[in-house]
Amino acid sequence: MNADATLVCAFAVLPARPAGAEPHAHPGHDGGGPLRLLPAGELCLLVQDVPAAAFGEAALAQRLERPDELERIARAHHRAVETAARWGPVVPLPLATLYLTDDTAVRAVVEREAELAVLLDRLRGRTEWAVKVHAATAGTPATAPSDDGTGTDGTGTDRGVAGRAYLRRASARRRTRQEEHEQALAEARTVDRELTRHAVSATRHRPQSSRLTGTEAPQLLNGAYLVDDADRAAFTGALERLTAAGRLRGVEVVASGPWVPYSFARLDERQQCARRAPETDPERKREAGV
Repeated sequence: MNADATLVCAFAVLPARPAGAEPHAHPGHDGGGPLRLLPAGELCLLVQDVPAAAFGEAALAQRLERPDELERIARAHHRAVETAARWGPVVPLPLATLYLTDDTAVRAVVEREAELAVLLDRLRGRTEWAVKVHAATAGTPATAPSDDGTGTDGTGTDRGVAGRAYLRRASARRRTRQEEHEQALAEARTVDRELTRHAVSATRHRPQSSRLTGTEAPQLLNGAYLVDDADRAAFTGALERLTAAGRLRGVEVVASGPWVPYSFARLDERQQCARRAPETDPERKREAGV
């Protein structure tokens, strides 16, 4: 591979070239050229030329397997998408969306121009809010009572009485845990229902594992809400009411936003807007939809 060879890395689709935008003043991937805007029909792409030696199939796969490199690449991608979002609605493209040439990138967007234009209109003036609901405390496994069920004098009668008491205590603990879990689920549904009333759209992501959340408490809701800027006060007001002291006893609610609406900026997977460069797609050694 030519040491000077480059690929075109695309970050986001915009409605048109923003007046007064200076993308080159913002950072992209390390080692790449300046960010630039690439017209694509009536739309526009935010792109960066990146070294093929670092972003080709084999090199990129190795980098993405390293947590530090994955984080570095993801942060650079997100910074660039946020830059584009300062100028208006955007459709963020997947991490490491790469093209062989500008022409390939432009052709891929133009082929989906009508669908992308509709999506951009839907996202205009709207942002995403993330809301995660966890059970207030992690479930505690049942533990044996302090006595061993043998009673005080070792008689069969005492053992029988102690055994029945043990079973009653174990059954009570199970009922308590089940009731707490059902209450937490009901409160998570209440959170989702009330927030959805103030959102244009809502979606649920798969609950995150304790390794990602940093808590043993089970995640009951991993929701995303598309909120119109005009309704932001109503949405945040609903959040404040839900999290007011004493309102919810069985769950903890963590909300963040506003964000670029990643969760709502996806075309149907069979109608993706971009095409990978051959070096980045081992399954299809030719231009293929990302």
